[in-house]
Amino acid sequence: MGQDAIISVQGLTAAYGDEVILKDVSFEVKRGEVFVILGGSGSGKSTLLKHLIGLFPLVSGEVRIEGDNLATTAGAQRQKILRRFGVAYQSGALFGSMTLKENVNLPLEEFTHLSVEARDVISWMKLKLVGLENFGSHLPAEVSGGMQKRAAIARAMALDPAVLFLDEPSAGLDPITSAELDALILSLREGLGMTFVIVTHELPSIYAVADRVIMLDKEKKGITAEGRPQDLRDRSQDPYVRRFFRREAE
Repeated sequence: MGQDAIISVQGLTAAYGDEVILKDVSFEVKRGEVFVILGGSGSGKSTLLKHLIGLFPLVSGEVRIEGDNLATTAGAQRQKILRRFGVAYQSGALFGSMTLKENVNLPLEEFTHLSVEARDVISWMKLKLVGLENFGSHLPAEVSGGMQKRAAIARAMALDPAVLFLDEPSAGLDPITSAELDALILSLREGLGMTFVIVTHELPSIYAVADRVIMLDKEKKGITAEGRPQDLRDRSQDPYVRRFFRREAE
């Protein structure tokens, strides 16, 4: 594991039943970077994310978070590793019957022994970080899609994780709201030193926030390109990769 790597993936093979989706995938995510996973439909982006956060067991390989192998740990030690990262899903996955503040408070209530007053302060602070300090009493249905995404990020930050995993954060958002979300991601990285792993295919957002990307390929069942998005667009030797980043038809 590299000295500045916060996540190290080695030889990851993932399958659903007998169908292998990803085979022998290896990469590292550096501490403090915005790292993007992208690729065409069916390339395994969501599968990789689900295995990185421990929702599914690996066929083989390892996923190390700050040196600890998530794939081989269990019990209390596994729970410790899981709490080092937060996840915001594509839909937001907020509980509709709970206010935004109650949604953010939920991980604190479930996984800490803090007082009600302390949890209340932390929940408000997390909402303030994403610009929602005045909307804590609103239900998810009472705010916009972009605000729901922000609330999901606030909830993912509730336990002060080192890494945030974001699944298609810009999906369904208009260009202005998407750009505002990009700016939020960058401000959280700069202000808190947070590491982001983002699954997306939204090229404007990729160019705006990504320090580095990996591009998955369905046929190769693995990584077909890695680097800065601007470099892959301008210098890749693979015609498909160049077309993807330039949004060109064959």
